[in-house]
Amino acid sequence: MANYQELANLVWNVANDVLRGPFKEHEYGDITLPFLVLRRLDCVLDEDGRKEKAINTYDQFKDQVSEEALPSIILRTINTSFYNISKYDLSRLEEDPNNIYLNFENYLGGFSKNVRDIIENFDLDRFIKRLDNRNRLFIFCKKFTEVDLHPDQVDNHTMGLIFEELLRRFSEMSNETSGEHYTPRDVVRLLVSLLLAEHREDLRGQGVIRSIFDPCCGTGGMLTVGKEYFREQINPNADIRLLGQQLNEQTYAICKSDMLITGEDPDNIRQGSSLSEDRFQGQHFDYMITNPPFGVSWKSEEQFVKTEAENPTGRFSVGTPRTSDGSLLFLQHMLSKMEERGSRIGIVFNNAPLSNGDAGSGESEIRRWIIKNDWLECIVALPEFIFFNTGIPTFLWILTNNKSEKRKGKIQLINAVDFWEPMGRGLGEKRRQIGDQHVHQLIEFYTNFEDTDHSKIYPNDFFGYTKVTVERPLIDEETGDIVTDKKGNPKPDSTLRDHERVPLTENIEDYYQREVKPYLPDSWMDRKKDKVGYEINFNKYFYQDTQLRSLKEITQEIVSIEKETDKLMLEILDL
Repeated sequence: MANYQELANLVWNVANDVLRGPFKEHEYGDITLPFLVLRRLDCVLDEDGRKEKAINTYDQFKDQVSEEALPSIILRTINTSFYNISKYDLSRLEEDPNNIYLNFENYLGGFSKNVRDIIENFDLDRFIKRLDNRNRLFIFCKKFTEVDLHPDQVDNHTMGLIFEELLRRFSEMSNETSGEHYTPRDVVRLLVSLLLAEHREDLRGQGVIRSIFDPCCGTGGMLTVGKEYFREQINPNADIRLLGQQLNEQTYAICKSDMLITGEDPDNIRQGSSLSEDRFQGQHFDYMITNPPFGVSWKSEEQFVKTEAENPTGRFSVGTPRTSDGSLLFLQHMLSKMEERGSRIGIVFNNAPLSNGDAGSGESEIRRWIIKNDWLECIVALPEFIFFNTGIPTFLWILTNNKSEKRKGKIQLINAVDFWEPMGRGLGEKRRQIGDQHVHQLIEFYTNFEDTDHSKIYPNDFFGYTKVTVERPLIDEETGDIVTDKKGNPKPDSTLRDHERVPLTENIEDYYQREVKPYLPDSWMDRKKDKVGYEINFNKYFYQDTQLRSLKEITQEIVSIEKETDKLMLEILDL
């Protein structure tokens, strides 16, 4: 089999040689990636004469059956998930250079609907005429025919590596934020490892069928790495179905292309917003993994989300976060797709979903709902500067509706901020990576399920609290007396009103008598205003006090510095 780096370099050089001058660097990827897909499809159709079989089948049945029935007949005949009934492909276009533009349009139009959908979302049309006007279309087609992507030379796995490598390079070249396109492989491998670590034995053997779903699939990197890890580390014979949804048209086209050229089912990748246009309504999945956009507003979908939130059985009925950050909405969406027999979810979050929002807020109510249902299994704090587009603290959440006995009623926190190694060359904000040895150590922490310096285990209620309102009496400024209502009860002074967060693990009255009453003897609690909240203050649980140095140590250091200073002064004076 061919080396994916060599082939990626070949395509990279074609792009640089042909497109330099008439096109800007940020456009290179938009033009090259669709052509890479077209070349791969040509090579697949070239195998076993599928191209000619498709054309012959079309000619045979076009006047006998309806237009809607033709595609399925052609696909059954050639045994692929796509076809092309144009007499042209990238190689045959060389035969008529004077009509390259018209023939190229005919070539694109000959593809099956699923391929035309990809090309349309790539928005390739805006470049074809420019390529032709600058005398680059013919040479670009010709150069790509020199790249051998036939399945007997390049298997599906290698094809995926080529595609991903070029996507990364073009993203860097155009100074785009790479993180908008894909999640680093080291992070995905850790996430998938955590999902599967305690279930490896159940997933071995024949007849294993599982689904992996990503509601914000981007270019599909999390899905493909997830399947790759499953096949390499768990069960090479497992039947893994990949499914995903993506809002951005071009990113959707890239993901669907990747699925098509690597032998996956491209129809399982669907376009649209998972929040307001669920393209997998009513479906449930075994594994769900995603890296939703951090801090992205859902204002444009607010009406739809709020309407669904009013439905007691809707995905967002327990609460909605502030409109400036919709990441928790994606988690609610995934939780609605859990299988009754048990599903596992892995999601990448920043710090906001852990603690944003006070008791009674949408964020707190979502956390409360998740923890009360005993779905939250583990949270892992990742190193900083591990992602392409941000250096801020990030976390992996692992959730399931089928916890093992030892984990029931408990949540594990793992501090992995120091488990990284420097990269040889940084990519955007990414200057660190999680090595294989780090993944191994972190999985040990996870599976051992013990309290250590890096692993903490707490009961679910540990993260809950009751927000209690503490009132103090209103004082008449002239008389100094307590102002009372008609029933003789003291009126509260709203300017002195305060709140206490009492852990759910404590008795509220005992807490009040110990922590409040001695310091505010005239105060009382208004228990009618109690609100229960949940938050996860991750850093607090792993904070270690730094022992202060003794006065003797400090004095000795000062004396030592003074002696050194005197010595230097003498040397200067001797000069």
